Amino acid sequence: MRILFLAVLMFSFGLSAQERDFTEEKKPVSLDASFFYGSILEHNPDINHLITGHPTGFILSYNRKTYGFNEWERRYNYPDWGFSMAYQDLHNEYLGENISFYGHFNFYFLNRNAYFRIGQGVAIAGSPYDPETNYINNAYGTKLLSSTYIALQYNKQNLYKGFGLNTGFTIIHYSNANLRAPNNSTNTFAFNVGVNYNLDYEEFPDYIPEGERTKFTEPVHYNLVLRGGANESDIVGQGQFPFFVVSAFADKRINHKSTLVAGTDVFFAYFFKELIKLQAASFPELGVSGDEDWKRVGLFIGHELRFNKVAFVSHLGYYIYYPYEFENRLYNRLGLKRYFTDDVFAAVTVKAHGAKAEGVEFSLGYRF
Repeated sequence: MRILFLAVLMFSFGLSAQERDFTEEKKPVSLDASFFYGSILEHNPDINHLITGHPTGFILSYNRKTYGFNEWERRYNYPDWGFSMAYQDLHNEYLGENISFYGHFNFYFLNRNAYFRIGQGVAIAGSPYDPETNYINNAYGTKLLSSTYIALQYNKQNLYKGFGLNTGFTIIHYSNANLRAPNNSTNTFAFNVGVNYNLDYEEFPDYIPEGERTKFTEPVHYNLVLRGGANESDIVGQGQFPFFVVSAFADKRINHKSTLVAGTDVFFAYFFKELIKLQAASFPELGVSGDEDWKRVGLFIGHELRFNKVAFVSHLGYYIYYPYEFENRLYNRLGLKRYFTDDVFAAVTVKAHGAKAEGVEFSLGYRF
C-alpha cells in the first residue's frame, strides 16, 4: 500500500497558519516512551493460524504541545501533535517483527489527566507474504503497509522535574489496503506503561483562553474531485490494476469545526474487469456471465472535521448502480484532506466495505 497518510507530514504543516497574535509563538515539546504487551485479535478466522503468542514492543513519541496561540488549538482543548515510532514483535515466526512511523494527535480530557491519541502512517513488515518462502503469512501481502494506531491513556505529567508517567490501552492495525493480495491484516490490542518528559516544564506558557465562541457558517459550495490509485482482488497473483473515481458533491460548512457533504461517486476499478473474466471462465458455479459491467455508481453523505486547513473526512455511501456483486452495496471512506486555498484541495483516503479496504485513494479537487 502506498503510504496512506505519509501525507500526514504535509497536512500537519498546515495547522500552524491561522490568525494569531503578533507575539512570538513558543513551541513546547514533550517526549514519551511506552512498553506494550498484548494479543492479536481474531477479526478474521483466516488469520487464526497466525495467533500463537502475545505481541510485545515499544512506542517512542515526539509531541508538539499547544497552548492556544492559534485559534484552532483553543477549539480542541489544546491538543498535541507530533510523530511516533513503534516496534512490534508479533511473536509468530511467519509474521515476524514490524517497525512503523506515524503522525499523531493527542486530544485531552479529565482536566488534561487523560488523552485519546490517533496516529496514522506506514509500517515495514519484517516477514511479508512470499509464495515460496513465507506463504503461511496471509495477513501482509506487501513489505510496505499502512498502519493506524489509537491509544487511550491516563497521563500524569510533571510529577518530578518534567518527568511523568502514562498507562493505558493501545490498538495497532496493519494493512496494505488491498494494494496486493493477500491482505487479511492484523489488529493488536495491548496494555502499555511508560514515562514522559516535558522539555519546557520550567517555562511552559500559560494557556490562552478560548473566549466567547463566534458563529461561523459558509454558503453551499460545489466540489469536483478526481481520485485514483491501484489495487488487486483477493485472488493472489491476479495482478495490480489502476482505479479511478470521479466525485461530485455539495458541502455546507456549519461552524468552525464541521462541514456536511452529500454527493455521488462514479467508480472505474479495472481489477473488476479481470475478476469478472476469471470468474466467468473458471468458476461457473458463481453464475457470472462475463458480460457484467465493471463500473459502479454510488451516492454518499459525509462529514469533515476541520483543523484549520486540515480536515478529517468520513463518508458513507450506497451503490445505486451495482451490476456486479462484490462485497456489499454499502461503502465507506475515511481519510485526511488538506486545503491549499479556499478552492483547491488534496486528500488521501481509504475506501472500504465495512472493515475490508478496497483501495487507497489519492485525490485532487476543486471547490466552486
